[in-house]
Amino acid sequence: MTADLQEQGYVNATVLYMALELSNTKWRLAFGDGTRQRQVVIGAGDIAGLREQLAKVKEKWGLPPETAVVSCYEAGRDGFWLHRQLAALGIANRVVDAASIEVSRRARRAKTDRLDARALLAKLIRYERGERGVWRVVRVPEVEWEDLRQLHREREDLLNERTRHRNRLSSKLVAQGIRLPLRKDFVARLEEVRLFDGSELPEHLKAGLIREWERLQGVQAQLRAVEQEIGALIETADRTQAVRALMVLTGVGWVGAWVLVMELFGWRELTNRRQLASLAGLVPVPYHSGHMERDQGISKAGNRRVRALMIQLAWLWLRYQPDSKHSRWFEERFGGGSKRQRRIGIVALARRLLIDLWRFVDAGVVPQGARVKVA
Repeated sequence: MTADLQEQGYVNATVLYMALELSNTKWRLAFGDGTRQRQVVIGAGDIAGLREQLAKVKEKWGLPPETAVVSCYEAGRDGFWLHRQLAALGIANRVVDAASIEVSRRARRAKTDRLDARALLAKLIRYERGERGVWRVVRVPEVEWEDLRQLHREREDLLNERTRHRNRLSSKLVAQGIRLPLRKDFVARLEEVRLFDGSELPEHLKAGLIREWERLQGVQAQLRAVEQEIGALIETADRTQAVRALMVLTGVGWVGAWVLVMELFGWRELTNRRQLASLAGLVPVPYHSGHMERDQGISKAGNRRVRALMIQLAWLWLRYQPDSKHSRWFEERFGGGSKRQRRIGIVALARRLLIDLWRFVDAGVVPQGARVKVA
């Protein structure tokens, strides 16, 4: 059995395994003990039904009521509430990264909820018996950290929504041959706009533009409110100490510091630089087979927000930290290269910079040659 099972005191004892195949309307539960299997279907979110089925399968198989239960389900839209609920019931649960699960490479393979649940159960048993390569388990954040992550993710959604509103306004005007800046006096200036023949804007087009402008103002108000809330937390909250520490470095602002801490540095148990780079998807993916060797670029299998942020921070680092070790390395190796080479080099710089920022937060080691902001 695994170390987790040993710690819970049921090594060499019978364990009941349960795999959950989740959907929006129903859940399929696959039970097994290493020799027998059983599947049942309950309504989505029916925890009482889940407990009832657990009791039934223990009774049917002659297992004591106190038999330990180990479960798993794929990370998805259900999030982590189910993991916390199962933990409250005394069930050792694993949230699995769906993209890491082994699948058949056949061009056409049968796929049903029954088959998926059975395959998930088989991999759970293999994993708990020490076969760690069958999948990757997702680290579940504490409720407080998960709640704090909602702020910058909401801000990201609002920025995208603001861009969509602005693009709609500009597109509708350009379709009439008009280019009007989106300033505070936008509605007043609509009254002065004339079409190519000197006529006024059509009535319904003007009304639609005004409504779109009002929606844009609503999004901007919400965006300001979210940013003010983040700013207040950075100044006062205990969990944002690492954010304040990162902001001491020249070139790192509150957005970059907040996202790095909330997505990586604040709650994840990082042990080495390879693990960190893998979490960000900034590790190389070589392809060596026979006489064929080529580089497939970075994996992009990690946190997309952190990866995109680090590319931006790398460019900012070159601008605001020109005397640092990393900036000098970049200029020596890629400074005289083409645009494509510099784009490749900035990814390498982003990986190095991410590792140094982690060391700065974790151990207080200032990146070599980096400048700090004057208080």
